[in-house]
Amino acid sequence: MEWSFATCWESVADLLPDRVALVQGERRVTWRQLDDRSARLAGALRARGLEPGAKVAVYLYNANEYLETTFAAFKARAVPVNVNYRYLEEELEYLLENADAEALVFHGSLGDRVDRVRSRLPGLRAVVQVDDGSPHLEGALRYEDLVAGHEPAPREERSGDDLLLLYTGGTTGMPKGVMWRQEDLYLAVGPSLFFLAGQEPPEGPAGVGAVAARLAEAGQAPVHLPASPLMHGTGFFTSLQALLAGGTVVTLEGRRFDPHELWATVQRERVTQAAIVGDAFAKPMLRALEEAEDRGRPYDLSTLVMLASSGVMWTAPVKEGLMARGGFICFDALGSSEGVGFGSNVSAPGATSGTARFQIGEHARVVTEDGRDVVPGTDEIGQLALGGPIPLGYYKDPDKTAATFRVIDGRRYSIPGDWARVEADGTVVLLGRGSVSINTGGEKVFPEEVEEALKGHPAVADVVVVGVPDDRFGEAVAAVLSLHDGASADEDALRAAVRGHLAGYKQPRHVVVVDEVPRAANGKADYGWARREATARLGLG
Repeated sequence: MEWSFATCWESVADLLPDRVALVQGERRVTWRQLDDRSARLAGALRARGLEPGAKVAVYLYNANEYLETTFAAFKARAVPVNVNYRYLEEELEYLLENADAEALVFHGSLGDRVDRVRSRLPGLRAVVQVDDGSPHLEGALRYEDLVAGHEPAPREERSGDDLLLLYTGGTTGMPKGVMWRQEDLYLAVGPSLFFLAGQEPPEGPAGVGAVAARLAEAGQAPVHLPASPLMHGTGFFTSLQALLAGGTVVTLEGRRFDPHELWATVQRERVTQAAIVGDAFAKPMLRALEEAEDRGRPYDLSTLVMLASSGVMWTAPVKEGLMARGGFICFDALGSSEGVGFGSNVSAPGATSGTARFQIGEHARVVTEDGRDVVPGTDEIGQLALGGPIPLGYYKDPDKTAATFRVIDGRRYSIPGDWARVEADGTVVLLGRGSVSINTGGEKVFPEEVEEALKGHPAVADVVVVGVPDDRFGEAVAAVLSLHDGASADEDALRAAVRGHLAGYKQPRHVVVVDEVPRAANGKADYGWARREATARLGLG
């Protein structure tokens, strides 16, 4: 079966034309309009010489146009490519050149960066500006003019081999483009969606609309809010799922995460599910709920069924605080750009199942470096490996592809580098990404478990743990942390917060207090910054 997201979504548009598909503030796009606008944009791309397989870079903040552009690329059998809107000139040029981008769709406020690199990218056939009130970039095509000025591209047969490129910065090195066949991505996110909704999965792309119509008739079509950026996997993949179910995707208008805007939008749009990235989102969301309660005007969360997270640690006390204020569940997915379905953790009100502990996925296992399965209930650790539908590899990088996508026992696995141990009952305890682990005196320390322990101290607002040079041990554990307003904590108290949970060698030898711990837009820690900051502040450089 040739699974194409464009064909799936076209079948939804045919059966649910008047249902709202996209919302941002006052702007609403029905499924009929989404299909028509995306088809017209696809026609415009084809008119500028983009053939099947051409790369369409999406340099946008969260907005309706992000998903319209993605749909248009899928319709034209082009390859959508995510671009981090925080990227400046050097990073932007690298990614566009590495991806062989032929079209770039960007928000006007990012136009100065586009202007500085476009002359160095002769492969760009079209530079398309989405109006956000910023000055128009000379020579750029206007997004709305393209939509209004072209006939819709005709529907066509498509292939499950059509690609999506998802660039991931990872923890080291330059961004890498993860190559997903659309069929593999559909099989990774689609069937489980329909199963959980109590529906038989469709037999082919043209049948997706019928399932979506049944969900809509039963009042089960999701209203999904990706609080995290669409240019990262968590927000994007969950939005693809919501659209497969004939749902509505609601994006926030603010370009910096505002938890009060999120909760007000949940209340106004009657959101049923939202996607976040761990404590970086969940902690301020919990504070916003508390502030609203203190004002005597709590938010109405009665429609919210699920908060979903992936990619960053989501601690149990924060989940409990959120669920105490609504009847929703917390679904913590263990996944990455390189694979969906490593494991999951479902917490319900009154039944929180811990931090960094997951039920392993159907196609996943934990393997040692020599390819053996880790023995449950021992201190042995291994790396998470995922079989089933997984990406082809990294675009134009066979060496990194070979290192991450490996064959074990005759089966191909995605092994992006997350270390874990397995408890006697089969529960997977996530330790962290090996590329940021600390080697102190021959012992391996995973930053995330130390960070989790430090976050248990009431004064700590945020923390990143890194290794810094040490004459005796090679590396020493250093905690770079910020404190809540008005709070204070001495180093002994902070070490004691770790001592009660972890081995002595994992306690931070150094503590560096900063005003704020910077994080990426998707909530992930900047370990490079933390290491440089700690090294400089401690005089170890």
